Amino acid sequence: MRPTEHDTGTTLTTAPIPGLVAKLAVPASVGFFFNTMFNVVDTFFGGMVSTQAQAALSLSFPVFFIIIALGSGLSSGATAIIANALGAGGSRDARVLSRQTISLAFLAAVVLTAVGLIASRPLFIFLGASDAYLGDCLAYMYTIFAGTIFFLGAYALNAILNALGDTRSYRNFLIAGFLANVVLDPWFIFGGLGVPAMGIVGLAVSTVLIELSGALYLAVKVRGTGMLGAPGLKDFYPRRGPMGVIISQGLPAAINMFTVGLGIFVILAFINPFGQAAVAAYGIAVRIEQIVLLPAIGLSVATLTLVAHSNGARLYGRIEETLRSVLISGGVCMAIGGLAVFLSAEACMRIFSADAEVISIGAAYLRIDALALYAYVILSVSVATLQGIKKPGFAVLIGAGRQIIAPAVAFAILIEIFHAGLLSIWWGICIITWTAAVITALYARRLLKKAPAPS
Repeated sequence: MRPTEHDTGTTLTTAPIPGLVAKLAVPASVGFFFNTMFNVVDTFFGGMVSTQAQAALSLSFPVFFIIIALGSGLSSGATAIIANALGAGGSRDARVLSRQTISLAFLAAVVLTAVGLIASRPLFIFLGASDAYLGDCLAYMYTIFAGTIFFLGAYALNAILNALGDTRSYRNFLIAGFLANVVLDPWFIFGGLGVPAMGIVGLAVSTVLIELSGALYLAVKVRGTGMLGAPGLKDFYPRRGPMGVIISQGLPAAINMFTVGLGIFVILAFINPFGQAAVAAYGIAVRIEQIVLLPAIGLSVATLTLVAHSNGARLYGRIEETLRSVLISGGVCMAIGGLAVFLSAEACMRIFSADAEVISIGAAYLRIDALALYAYVILSVSVATLQGIKKPGFAVLIGAGRQIIAPAVAFAILIEIFHAGLLSIWWGICIITWTAAVITALYARRLLKKAPAPS
């Protein structure tokens, strides 16, 4: 029996916070674990093709991240708006916003695909790719951009489910996608059973097909919630009012995520002169970092949904309680994860590479990164809180400062003037992340103190 909007709103605004955090965060974390493992599988099989293919995947990641940024921004923005509407008892408004979210995803996909196909070559050249290295990067990303509609469609559909407190459906898709990728990656890379060997392009083809399947599955789940009502085609025509609300909330979130992608460009621009081994090591280490930070992702999803519902219902005391619960949980998880990463850095790197230089560089990054893990929790939870109370603008400023301005200035001084090595980049990332986390947390607290006292 499917939950109604009334049941969802009541549960998310009345049930005990710790239980709700676990109910929302655990499936999201598990799902994103398999999403990260999906990327790990790509990295593993990319290494079986060649070190150049593995480096091409690392260099392609910030370009691929443009799609992720737009989809994630749309998703978190739509979740916040729909959940606020549900918390305030506006189920009709929530249905309208849900349909317009899907329409916006389609329009954004068309634009992003066109821009991506045009801009990929100059972007990769800017990052230092040339000849066969450039060819691998372009072959991979052209295929990915062709499937943009499926990526953004899945994000939009998941936004509706998250607003209802359903983080399990997306988890199920991500688990199934990982399992399919384990089979499809080697099949498409090396060929067989009538399929030609496609090399690195096979990784992209596998990803696009899995996203297509996931979007169809999530569409069925959303339709079953009743959030789309019984819509006709005209209900999906862009409407200025609802779509404007979604954009006003989702665009800052997308820009904030986009700064992460730009920040990777900045970091890679400074890493690239140290050689392909450094680029490959950074790409592998970031994948490992993502695994350890999975609880932070789940906690931010839970924070966004619960804060948005509480804000819509004007239950401001529950927002404070949500923050306490997720920050304590995140602290415990990161203490355990950070210690594990620090002690097993080389062993983690050896899973993905036999190159001694790659292992050494990546292990150094991971040990320093272990000290910054809780900062990522504080930062992501604070940003989710700002989105939940419909104040996403500050995240853009802190994102631009943390990802682009501070690294560009600091690394230019360290590398170009003082001729420091790679370790200075790793330490710079750690210090900048902690600074941004503290500033964002203090700002979110300041806004919450201005909220009316709970009645």
